[in-house]
Amino acid sequence: MIFAVDCMLGKLAKWLRILGFDTLYFQAIQDQELLDLAREQGRILLSRDTALLEQADPDRSLLIQSGDWRDQLRQVLDHFDLDSRHIAPYSRCLECNLPLRAVPKDRIKNLVTPFVFEMARDFSLCPGCGRVFWKGSHQTDMQDKIEDILGNRYNKSDRQ
Repeated sequence: MIFAVDCMLGKLAKWLRILGFDTLYFQAIQDQELLDLAREQGRILLSRDTALLEQADPDRSLLIQSGDWRDQLRQVLDHFDLDSRHIAPYSRCLECNLPLRAVPKDRIKNLVTPFVFEMARDFSLCPGCGRVFWKGSHQTDMQDKIEDILGNRYNKSDRQ
């Protein structure tokens, strides 16, 4: 399941990426360009813009109802029946959407602060933008939000 998200839904795009979904998002893009990209790449178009969705394939688009990102995420997950079998948290870059690659700790030393290097065990690197990811204190908050949003779709045993 791959998505294209319009510029009104930046937080939804971020959280779809956090859950591991390939999600195309631009802060600014012309409607026709977004429609073309979604069609060319076989993406599901997510938008709150009814005029934009009137031009989209109705089988490959979804009108997002709520203004709240949590409700938006629940709507997408419910509509497409996505559960823990489809979710791979923390597997995509939040900036450029590419799949992350695990990197041995000894190869990351010069890319993070000494504190992070000492405290974290596992690291991932985005092959596109070079951003480094690790399981830090922020992940507990993210994990709680994931479990709250996903409810019974996601079990604590699914934690990474």
